[in-house]
Amino acid sequence: MKGCRSILFLITSLAYGGAETQVVRLAIQLKKRGCDVHVITMMQPKAYVDELEAADICVASLGISRKLPDPRLILRLVRLIRSWQPDVIHSHMVHANLLARIVRPLAQVNVLICTAHSTNEGGCFREFLYRLTDAFCDLTTQVSQAGMERYVRVRAVPLHKIRYIPNGVDTVSFHPDLERSSIRRKLGPKNNFRWLSVGRFDVQKDYPNMLQAFAHVAQVRPDALLLIAGDGPLRPAMEMLAQNHAISDRLRFLGIRRDIPELMKTADGYVMSSAVEGMPIVLLEAGATGLPIVATDVGGNREVVQDGKTGFLVPPKNPEALAGAMLRLMNLPEDERTQMGKAGRHYIQANYSLDRITDIWENLYGEFLAKKRIDDNIHGAEHVR
Repeated sequence: MKGCRSILFLITSLAYGGAETQVVRLAIQLKKRGCDVHVITMMQPKAYVDELEAADICVASLGISRKLPDPRLILRLVRLIRSWQPDVIHSHMVHANLLARIVRPLAQVNVLICTAHSTNEGGCFREFLYRLTDAFCDLTTQVSQAGMERYVRVRAVPLHKIRYIPNGVDTVSFHPDLERSSIRRKLGPKNNFRWLSVGRFDVQKDYPNMLQAFAHVAQVRPDALLLIAGDGPLRPAMEMLAQNHAISDRLRFLGIRRDIPELMKTADGYVMSSAVEGMPIVLLEAGATGLPIVATDVGGNREVVQDGKTGFLVPPKNPEALAGAMLRLMNLPEDERTQMGKAGRHYIQANYSLDRITDIWENLYGEFLAKKRIDDNIHGAEHVR
């Protein structure tokens, strides 16, 4: 590995979410490239532990089970860092980013890089905490250009200490399947137009927007079917909303799935209704699978979806606009939709392949370790004098 022998990833949680998926994929890629990799979660992990351990990556948890701060977790983390002595600590998500900064003076960390995964990680107070602790971090990165620009604008991070590094997707696992998947036959009549959405049922995904839009689509196109994979606290309310809109028979709540690549291959189009986003992994996956996309124009979505070429972008919180774009895509001739999907896959392969993004991270780690060594040599020479 380029200048880095060991790396520790610190993340708030491990669940089936975009940030967590990205950390797991990056950790496994770096392990394959010869790096000693460790992962620490603040809360007890709910996913991916088996996958990481199968790749010979050690996973530890600080065991946070309540929202109130616990100073003992700082001591636990310090002990783990001192035991493993990583070259680089790479933290992800706001709570882990802030904890890593607090711990750094106590644990003799060589390089600390913090990654923000959303354009808004929780409001002004958290942005103030980023600003307050910035001196303890070598670099903050943002997964979207829009997110980076916003963080500089609100002064959460100074311009010279932030970079845009996008998420990456495994374009081998996510690829088109012209013969479609056998799963397709199990999810409804084969002649339906199938929309797919994948994501946690929480406020930022704005599923009410999607269900209202789909209720209109279903009136105009009786062949429309919507598949939603994921779970979360708002799922029961969305199931009730589907009943209220009389679309329950046209909608499948699939729950948490571990066969997302196969599900992608069953779909004809991908839809996202989010009110807030960073750089959505699922959009990268949909694009890599060759699906034309309809998405809200928030966060880094515009960086993934080329409006009019690989899909359509619409304003957030506007079910009429979302429904209109979905119908527009459905009404295109099949060969035009196929061409959209091909253009989308080509764009994702060229800009967001996991191999390419891993190269970027390797070079970044090496850059900051080299800078650390130069600074140490200068300070050592000054001390001798």
